[in-house]
Amino acid sequence: MGKLIVSLSPHAHGNDSVEKNMYGVIIALIPALLASFWFFGVGAAVVCATSVAACIIFEWAIQKFILKTKPRICDGSAILTGLLLGFNLPSNLPIWIIIIGALVAIGVGKMSFGGLGCNPFNPALVGRCFLLVSFPVQMTSWPVAGQLTAYTDATTGATPLSLIKRIAKGDTSVSIDQLPDSLSLLLGDPSNGLGAGTIGEVCAIALLIGLAYMLWKKIITWHIPVSIIGTVFVFSGLMWLCDSVHYVNPVYEILTGGLLLGAIFMATDYVTSPMCGKGQLIYGCCIGILTVCIRNWGAYPEGMSFAILIMNAFTPIINTYVKPKRYGEVAKK
Repeated sequence: MGKLIVSLSPHAHGNDSVEKNMYGVIIALIPALLASFWFFGVGAAVVCATSVAACIIFEWAIQKFILKTKPRICDGSAILTGLLLGFNLPSNLPIWIIIIGALVAIGVGKMSFGGLGCNPFNPALVGRCFLLVSFPVQMTSWPVAGQLTAYTDATTGATPLSLIKRIAKGDTSVSIDQLPDSLSLLLGDPSNGLGAGTIGEVCAIALLIGLAYMLWKKIITWHIPVSIIGTVFVFSGLMWLCDSVHYVNPVYEILTGGLLLGAIFMATDYVTSPMCGKGQLIYGCCIGILTVCIRNWGAYPEGMSFAILIMNAFTPIINTYVKPKRYGEVAKK
């Protein structure tokens, strides 16, 4: 009778790799990147190219000269961080501010914790929030979409989210009627004269195409995006039903700002999100609640970035207390 030999884990190997997943997410970002070029032209190209180049250079330099390790800039993580950082910036941001954001994202948000796989917070959001706090004027100057050849001299305007914030606070000089319709937000429409927001949030349909691609390729699971979007829909829907004068309908709440960008591409980061499905649902629901609370009662019109970073800090706790039972484990009485 043959012996059953059990080797050390892992017992099965898949064909996934860091490079495959990173470049898979980058491919999923291409529709949104093309949409940003269509709506912002030169500005989007300058911001995204500067952000990606700066992130690659800083990661290479830190690995080579500070950590004294072999640089691994070809795994796609620095490119992805640069793209996501660029997507979270206005299209008229000066180059020197973009470089500072890239340095903070890579140097502080990622490499100071040991590099890829060790960072507790999403690096792109660390860079974005640092810039938002340090350069609030430049980071809240929103160019109107459609100025394809303009960069630093682009005409700016209020975003739908900023108008919603003013309406929620009882500002009688603006009303819900001034906001673009949901279809315009889904497809992207530069004809309303409003500031479009950050580069990556201008076209919701492009982000949803990226979500469909990542679900198809099994790069991410449905738990985090669906729980975030579903929670925002329910929470903001209840508020809208109670007071439709000061609060917008839930579909509009989902399509405005960086909610889809954050829910699909940043909250789903492997390193900073919970590992099991149940934990991811809790994580996503909390992000959704925090986002709605910050948007309506916080100091900033947008709360997605802060909500994700807050829940990044709770990920280890969620992983500890919400995890699948190990095979053969006896429940404690």
